[in-house]
Amino acid sequence: MQIHRLSVPNNTLIPPALSSPHILYSSLSSLHRPTKLLLNPSSKAGFCNSLKRLSKSLTCLRKHGGSIRVSCGAAQDNEDAFYMRRCVELARKGIGCTSPNPMVGCLIVKDGKIVGEGFHPKAGQPHAEVFALRDAGHLAEDATAYVSLEPCNHYGRTPPCTEALIKAKVKKVVVGMVDPNPIVDSKGLDRLRDAGIDVTVGVEEELCKQLNEAFIHQMLTGKPFVTVRYSLSVNGHLLDQLGDGVTKSGGYYSRLLQEYDAVILSASLTEKSSIPESHEPGANQPLKIITATNSSSQIQLPLLTEETASRVIVFTSKEAILENETAKRGIETVVLNQVTLNAILEYCKRKGLNSVLLDLRSDYADLEMLLREGIEQNIMQKIMVEVLPVWNEGDDGNALALLNGLKKGLVVKKLQPKISSQSIVLEGYLQYG
Repeated sequence: MQIHRLSVPNNTLIPPALSSPHILYSSLSSLHRPTKLLLNPSSKAGFCNSLKRLSKSLTCLRKHGGSIRVSCGAAQDNEDAFYMRRCVELARKGIGCTSPNPMVGCLIVKDGKIVGEGFHPKAGQPHAEVFALRDAGHLAEDATAYVSLEPCNHYGRTPPCTEALIKAKVKKVVVGMVDPNPIVDSKGLDRLRDAGIDVTVGVEEELCKQLNEAFIHQMLTGKPFVTVRYSLSVNGHLLDQLGDGVTKSGGYYSRLLQEYDAVILSASLTEKSSIPESHEPGANQPLKIITATNSSSQIQLPLLTEETASRVIVFTSKEAILENETAKRGIETVVLNQVTLNAILEYCKRKGLNSVLLDLRSDYADLEMLLREGIEQNIMQKIMVEVLPVWNEGDDGNALALLNGLKKGLVVKKLQPKISSQSIVLEGYLQYG
């Protein structure tokens, strides 16, 4: 079967561009090296249409190491956006490790050159600004700090980042988005301004919000961010499988397990296969929540290492049959009159987990109540559908009836496709009518 690949835009960093075709930027071999400005000497219609106008415009160019960088007018906005995108890239190095804290990246830029970088690696450790200022050292004075999230202004497990920036004597701070945490919520910006620091807010704001959508949701609602994932054949049938290659490093499913704090799996899945793991380098594995919601369920877990067992919890109803060895293997078990999604999310909230993935595989009936509850009570925020390059003629009537019988009027917004191995993954946000 031939698979037509979709052309999907990516988030590759590109340097600030100039509108004139006669001005070319050289490739960035390093973020610490400025780009060079090359003029086409054979053309009279170059930058500002003449060398005379060009020389007047060069009053806002900075020279360092024989290279020239544009930094005036609209180019300054492009430069800010460029550095903010780099902040987001840095922030993502902490993916899966920062909950309940957000991911944050920071740059210190002076005279058009990055002199310091940092990101928040783990809850309880110093914030991105601290690492970036340490990296910059004395060069931070009179420099511009770029940070993807508003610097904190309170004492928690770490001192306020606003005070670190003020002490370093930075001249300007460019912020991607305001922190929705009520403890912060613009107080950090006010503190910086009171100290005489120039502050710009809202640069690449949507990108910064997307980076921490789970953290933002938890701050605004008090509940973890929930995504439901399932697989389809090209002829629209539900599949109890994943595509070839998607579980390997770089595959979308491997990356999902790295990105989400917890994943909900059916007990029937663990009976016939190993518990899924992320294969991303250095991935912090999510908490695996195994559910048995009906009387016919019998939880039989595969052999687990001590480390893996510590990242597994079983939610079961009183009617479900639990394997006797489960408790002996150090696996936490929660027995409820009825297993509900709200009960699971409340547990995750107490554990400081911001994001939960509901993975619809194996016995759909085992997850039906959770899925229905999530949709009908507006608990789910996101949907991911993997379309595999297979034609399925099996009988999945019960599974289709489950999806078709859910709440009507549900709308999927911002639907985006991407390619992972041979599968197409559709990702969008649920809007409730």
